[in-house]
Amino acid sequence: MVLDGVFNFTWKEPSNKRVKPLSRVTSLASLIPPVRATPLKRFSQTLQRSISFRSESRPDLFSPRPWSRNVPPANTKRRDSKLWSETFDVCVNHMLTSKEIKRQEAIFELSQGEEDLIEDLKLAKKAYHDPMLKLSIMTEQELNQIFGTLDSLIPLHEDLLRRLQEVRKPDGSTEHVGHILVGWLPCLNSYDSYCSNQVAAKALLDHKKQDHRVQDFLQRCLESPFSRKLDLWNFLDIPRSRLVKYPLLLREILRHTPNDHPDQQHLEEAINIIQGIVAEINIKTGESECQYYKERLIYLEEGQRDSLIDNSRAVCCHGELKNNRGVKLHVFLFEEVLVITRAVTHNDQLCYQLYRQPIPVRELVLEDLQDGEVRLGGSIRGAFSNNERIKNFFRVSFKNGSQSQTHSLQANDSFNKQQWLNCIRQAKEKAACAGKAGGLEAHFLVSPNGRRVPQGEAALEQMEQSDCESDCSMDTSELSADCERMEQTNSCESEKQIETNV
Repeated sequence: MVLDGVFNFTWKEPSNKRVKPLSRVTSLASLIPPVRATPLKRFSQTLQRSISFRSESRPDLFSPRPWSRNVPPANTKRRDSKLWSETFDVCVNHMLTSKEIKRQEAIFELSQGEEDLIEDLKLAKKAYHDPMLKLSIMTEQELNQIFGTLDSLIPLHEDLLRRLQEVRKPDGSTEHVGHILVGWLPCLNSYDSYCSNQVAAKALLDHKKQDHRVQDFLQRCLESPFSRKLDLWNFLDIPRSRLVKYPLLLREILRHTPNDHPDQQHLEEAINIIQGIVAEINIKTGESECQYYKERLIYLEEGQRDSLIDNSRAVCCHGELKNNRGVKLHVFLFEEVLVITRAVTHNDQLCYQLYRQPIPVRELVLEDLQDGEVRLGGSIRGAFSNNERIKNFFRVSFKNGSQSQTHSLQANDSFNKQQWLNCIRQAKEKAACAGKAGGLEAHFLVSPNGRRVPQGEAALEQMEQSDCESDCSMDTSELSADCERMEQTNSCESEKQIETNV
């Protein structure tokens, strides 16, 4: 291990025990790295990543305090990994095939992961929640906001662990788990409220860390052996990490299950169930995060308000960028609108003040700028192509009548820039497809027999049919107006014909 540039070696006696490869570590906490601030946050895969905030985008309120300890980040300590074949005394060479051993290892990993999860959740409550409440370091309301429904998750996972242990044979092997998972997995719908609360919980926790009592308490916990060098947020984020790991665990069990095994069908059903649950929670969590940021937008004037923002249900991505004057901006790409803001503090909360008018994605023009192509601070610096300040720029512009905007935005590296370009292009494609679909729907109707036909034909079919309550893909008032005009035309022609005959 390397600590502050010094190599420390600890000699141990050689061991004949099998060493589990890192790719198969069962400890969930060991899979979660310390939270790192990322310049771009994407919400298309909300549950697959931890919620984090850039410290650079925060005003002075969120800067380190004089009383906070400047302790270098320590390496996360992992739990000792356990293997099924090492835990139970099994003569694997004579009793089980290699594939069956792998199946038992995968089932044991599922069970051991539940045990570790329960231990971590109980630790979060016992070592963090209860002491901070007892010592009045935080109020009960603040702790309820930060910890959410964590308490309710403990008995849920204890139930699965109990079921798995009940079907385990005395020799440690497990024959069937599929039916247990099919019956238990729907309970994970209760994760909805916990995951949806994570953005608000992380924001409040970061804000409370500015209190020297909170910071001192959390730092002491971090330095204690029980924490394994994990901070409080790592523990609070463990349920989300576990949730998205279930499909991988079940696929691993299924991969080593023979086709004629009774578990085969149940495992396939269980995988479909958990994928549906994760997808549904992912959507709801994205909507919750989108609402959180929309509520923290500050409009300098009413003209900046846009229905495209109000109607947004997801944030495609957001993060910190700089303009060509070096001003730090926080940019949000909603589904149909790009919003450029500045991070400010309002009532001791991190908010986002609109920098310019929101730009509709459909009318946005995106340009990928070559390095050295941008003017900085009004002066031409194109000759200094190696200067870091003029790399990784792209431009967004918008023009609608007298209104026009042009922003040259700089990402912190080429990878981050490419992410922004991809996100904006995808949003433009979706907006264009939605516009084309809307145009087609406006020119076509659904006739009484279910056929999509042009408006004129559909109107004639409507007149010929006695049932006028057929479904349409346009406003029925337009159809009624067409019918009335045609009826009036027919009646006028009939009257003229009668007068001619007379």
